[in-house]
Amino acid sequence: MASIESEANRNHYAAIGANAGKMNPQAFVEFNDTSWTALTGEPGGVDYIEVDAGRVPALWAVPKGADERRVLFYAHGGGFVGGSIYTHRKLVGHLAKAVGCRALLYGYPLANQGKYPAQLEAAMAAWDWLIDQGFDTRRIALAADSCGAVPTYGVLQRLRAQERPLPAATLIISGWFDMALTAASYETNREKDPFFAKGGVDWLVTNFIGDRDRLDPEVSPLYADLTGFPPVFLQAGADETLVDESRMFAERARRAGVEARLDVFDDMLHSFQMMAGRAPEADDAIGRLAAWVRPRLGLSDTGDDAASHKVAGGKAA
Repeated sequence: MASIESEANRNHYAAIGANAGKMNPQAFVEFNDTSWTALTGEPGGVDYIEVDAGRVPALWAVPKGADERRVLFYAHGGGFVGGSIYTHRKLVGHLAKAVGCRALLYGYPLANQGKYPAQLEAAMAAWDWLIDQGFDTRRIALAADSCGAVPTYGVLQRLRAQERPLPAATLIISGWFDMALTAASYETNREKDPFFAKGGVDWLVTNFIGDRDRLDPEVSPLYADLTGFPPVFLQAGADETLVDESRMFAERARRAGVEARLDVFDDMLHSFQMMAGRAPEADDAIGRLAAWVRPRLGLSDTGDDAASHKVAGGKAA
């Protein structure tokens, strides 16, 4: 059963759904971003440093005492219409603190500022800047939520095509993988998800890529060749309309020989991890991500996280 605290995420999506048609686009984005940011508690003990990462706005999240040789390279969500390095600052701070490393949260143009591939080009510029700082790819994990999965797997595809080293692991929260919107959960969870109706997500797709092929693997990672990619840990909420995209992606990854873990959390909606520091389900999810990725970054394992699986009803698949 969901905690009382976790209702804040459901209330957030209900509120933005109710206001979506009542505001001009800029006012709506500001309303959404303010509401979203308020979901997350301050992690404490984390410094934030703004940097120019190859002409890409970025933010270092540096927990006190963190191993500064290890990095999470983070792409924020927001449907390519909202979200920023600032809306996700606290979430990434919680994750970096739990892992015990620093994180680089990078920005990219929203769809009104530039259609695809502007977002992937920004991600690649930030990645190149990070590598130029001397970081070892074996000590870097990619991480993202929602639409951030698109530039994340775009970076992996570009690196492989260029025969460059790949990072150690990938963490994806409520990933958006399929611009063709083939997931059955758009219908099965239609009454449970107060915001992500299929028609609205279809509009987001067109806004992002225009008339580009929706099966292009750089915009729909579900259709990418995943062979040789790093292990991936996916998390999703059982009540979100996008949940089946994570299930389908996990299955495709396994068929390609990629280690894939998927945890689906009962009664949760899209990107519920944004409630980190305020809701036990979010803190549980962050703890699982950290425990899984630490040994893959060469950090000491904090022990089996099986016990945390019992806290919030998340099911490993």
